[in-house]
Amino acid sequence: MEISILLVDDETVDLEWLRRRVVGNGHVAFQRVRTASSGFEALKTMEQYPIDIVLSDIRMPIMSGMEFVRKAKDIHPQVQVVFISGHQDFGFAKEAIQLGAAGYLLKPVDDAELNGTLVELAAKIAGDRRQRASLTETLSIVNQELLLRWFHEGTPEQIEAHVRSVLAPIAQGGAAVAIAEVDDLLRKLEGMDDGERNAFAARANDFVREYAKNHRLGTVVAGHDHRFVILTTASEEEGKALLEELIQAFSREFSFTMTIGTGKTVREVDELHESYRQAKAALGIKWIVGKNRLIQDASMGAPREKMAANVEQVVDRMLRAMLDYDLVAVDDGLRELFGGDRPLSQKNEMYDLIIRINSKLHAELQQMNEHLYDILQWESHQPEMLFQFETVHDIISWLRRRFFELSERLYMKRQKQKRGIVHKVTEYVKERLDQKITLNEVAAHFGFTPNYLGHLFKTETNQLFSDFLAELRMKRVCELLEDPTKKIYEIADQVGYKNIIYFNRQFKQYAGVSPGEYRKKHKL
Repeated sequence: MEISILLVDDETVDLEWLRRRVVGNGHVAFQRVRTASSGFEALKTMEQYPIDIVLSDIRMPIMSGMEFVRKAKDIHPQVQVVFISGHQDFGFAKEAIQLGAAGYLLKPVDDAELNGTLVELAAKIAGDRRQRASLTETLSIVNQELLLRWFHEGTPEQIEAHVRSVLAPIAQGGAAVAIAEVDDLLRKLEGMDDGERNAFAARANDFVREYAKNHRLGTVVAGHDHRFVILTTASEEEGKALLEELIQAFSREFSFTMTIGTGKTVREVDELHESYRQAKAALGIKWIVGKNRLIQDASMGAPREKMAANVEQVVDRMLRAMLDYDLVAVDDGLRELFGGDRPLSQKNEMYDLIIRINSKLHAELQQMNEHLYDILQWESHQPEMLFQFETVHDIISWLRRRFFELSERLYMKRQKQKRGIVHKVTEYVKERLDQKITLNEVAAHFGFTPNYLGHLFKTETNQLFSDFLAELRMKRVCELLEDPTKKIYEIADQVGYKNIIYFNRQFKQYAGVSPGEYRKKHKL
């Protein structure tokens, strides 16, 4: 059995002498012996580490041993304190008894007396641990459901006698209720069969109980929905550190995270009910503040008073941003809808807002002959998975991925459509090079405005429509000039030029020579 001990004395020589005697005693092997040269240093040590026994000098400067122990009892009410003093003073002894001291030794301390005190305290600590372990077993077999029912449904006035008898020794030295919940468990267990689910539940239960036992955290009651109710008997600071370490240890052991909500420390059985309510409320704001953490105060959530009032306008901006593949603007719209760092406080408000967003997007896309679910290749039930998420952050992250995906698919689809339109326009123009062709006429044929088609053509080809048409005609002229039987004026007419002078000028501007010189140059 491992017992930790803290030695406190402002005299360096006396402190080292005491440390060697404690470590070297022949009856109890203290695994962890820590020292402190002042009450302030000792308190810091107790806030960082679990301490079973304190051996402290009474007379120390600034903070006396008595003052130190009063504060130490607030941190860890069950710690065993033995005072050491070089002054045989009944007043000191009387005050030590009032503080609940386990012993009072006079300097120079006799080896046999010191060892006897340590053996006695070690036996008492071992007995307390066995009692707590026995209590945990009793709770898990007999009173667990009754205790949970009182926490869930009862009131402090309705506590049954045997439930009170179970809780009384726990609350006596100060206790708080913590509720630990495995995050996203239902979603993660979907791929497991019943045997695998039961095996995980058993492993998780054993892990939490073993952790609480090894770290003297308190009593564990397996709750419903893979939750654990922990009656922590450690001090507030020590309990906070142990619960945070439990979260980390659980994550290391399993491919799951854990969130824990805690209530206030109380010393009356009836007050444990309020501590449970506080822990449940703290765990409830996981929806807002996030998971995989310790939540000690439900008021740390800052809910919005109402959802965004201009949903339709924001969704309109987001849709335009999606069509332009502007992911930053899409994300800005999403943040505006869900309030950034001040998310909606109730899940039903969140789901109402999501339904409004999806309905608006679906209606707008239908006006463009698009279908939201077809574009995203969703099954009709897929958006229902939103209801499985446990935090606002998870929902917004999922929506962000889906909206980015929608933006990419819309953008790629429109780009493909644009390339198809440009190809059709090109083929249409090639077939009519002998005619008078204008942007207005081509745009009207394909059902676009001239401005839109001109912009689309410039975007896709990096060339003005007029330059494209002129270049296409000149390339066709070069091909026709290779036929020596064709007259130049005939070629000009075949590519839509009715004015031979204008034709010659345009060709020379394109090729650097006149049509006749072009033939001579290429020996045509």
